[in-house]
Amino acid sequence: MDCCPSSRRQALAWAGLVAVLPFADVATGAGAASAAARPKRLLVTDLDVVTVTDTSVVITWFTGSTTEVDRYGAPTPVPTDTELLLGEPGNPGSLRTVFHDTSPTAFHYAEVHGLEPGRTYAFQGRSAGQVAQQSALQFPGSGGSMDAPGVFTTLLPPPGRYLFTVALCNDLHMGEQTAGVIVGDWPPSFRQDPGLPPYPEVMLEALLADLRQPDRGADVLLVAGDLTAEARPKDVTRVRQLLDGWGRLGRDYFVARGNHDRPHVGQDYAGCTPVPGADDHHDCWGDTFRYRRQTLSTHEVGGLRIIGLDTTTLDAAGGTLDDGQLADLRRELREDRDRPTLLFGHHPVTFESAVTTAAGPGFDLDQVKARELEALYRRAPGVFFHHCGHTHRNKRTFAQDSKAVEFLEVAAAKEYPGGYALLRCHTGGYQVNFYKTRTELAKRWSQRTRAEYFGTWTHYTLGTIADRNHTVVRDLSGLRPVR
Repeated sequence: MDCCPSSRRQALAWAGLVAVLPFADVATGAGAASAAARPKRLLVTDLDVVTVTDTSVVITWFTGSTTEVDRYGAPTPVPTDTELLLGEPGNPGSLRTVFHDTSPTAFHYAEVHGLEPGRTYAFQGRSAGQVAQQSALQFPGSGGSMDAPGVFTTLLPPPGRYLFTVALCNDLHMGEQTAGVIVGDWPPSFRQDPGLPPYPEVMLEALLADLRQPDRGADVLLVAGDLTAEARPKDVTRVRQLLDGWGRLGRDYFVARGNHDRPHVGQDYAGCTPVPGADDHHDCWGDTFRYRRQTLSTHEVGGLRIIGLDTTTLDAAGGTLDDGQLADLRRELREDRDRPTLLFGHHPVTFESAVTTAAGPGFDLDQVKARELEALYRRAPGVFFHHCGHTHRNKRTFAQDSKAVEFLEVAAAKEYPGGYALLRCHTGGYQVNFYKTRTELAKRWSQRTRAEYFGTWTHYTLGTIADRNHTVVRDLSGLRPVR
């Protein structure tokens, strides 16, 4: 996960982890599969309530064999049907089928629209008539979440008129061939099946295809770092090619550098621009995306000011902000203090994030610089959101002395849970929702990488429902639609 050799402390930290109702959009088919049609020895598990909006829900699960395993010791996939039932909490007899897709798959993705805002629903996922079981840890009440098994509560919509949608993603790792390694060959890691496309391409292509679908409708995309595994020229070129197929850099999508995208040393990088003062380092990522190290970028979408930060160092996994970039940011924010502003950069900022990051506080933004950044935000009332990646988890935090700015870590695109967040802006606030990608190959890879870090990965990365799905009331009336 790190760009650089892991410290013993980071490795030990990771090791510590081892330790009634009319509903719309009912799909084809009806009712549960008959007992006669049920495959024998079927495991129906790994149920996740992934996305909860004001009017919809996405619930996923997996069906596998209880007697056959793959080369990693995981149950082999068993394709069967996908059925979702909803009803009233505490009343099992009220459960009714609202989604039933008879197309066989082992990687089940049930999405239902037309729900009532602010309402609590009981739910049940089924395949071949068997009830799907949750396997990830639950966090009742954490961060305002109500992650209780068997129920979810839809959000209230943001006030005012809908304006536009900003997609947030990070940690694409183009060029990576092995997932889940910390140092050397430890812990056990995962690779793509022979004959299939590289998994970073599978996951990014699925993400970009999703964002153009009418039910997602992203207007712009922010990529908060680690676009590549190690910034090799061919990988930087490939990720730029895929992103350019979706839109134009600086207009439709915006990027910030991550620690994996840093300038590198070695013959593979010798043809790229040397870094001033560190001529043995060559900046292939900067050559392709036209951003110099430790410089910010500014953009505008529908009146929203978007500022990208470069929080990377030359040789470390942790992040920083140099004095020059902080001075530039100070000037930018001072010139228009009240303008609605969103910032994004690779490394998480807050103290809460630092002390809950599995690899330790040194993995995040340098905490002295982090406090300076938070102080700048306090003096600019228009700043309301900071998007970051790096930890590969969904985690929502705030500065210790203020709730005015939301700091959101979004889970990695390249592995479980494998997705992106949508920030839907209204004149009276915004709603955040996390979505898994949904092509068959993407779902297959996401399922495989649930088992990273001895099976602890899901408990760390998915986050609570409130981390990845929430509504915030805020005056954004100065913004305008972009379509």
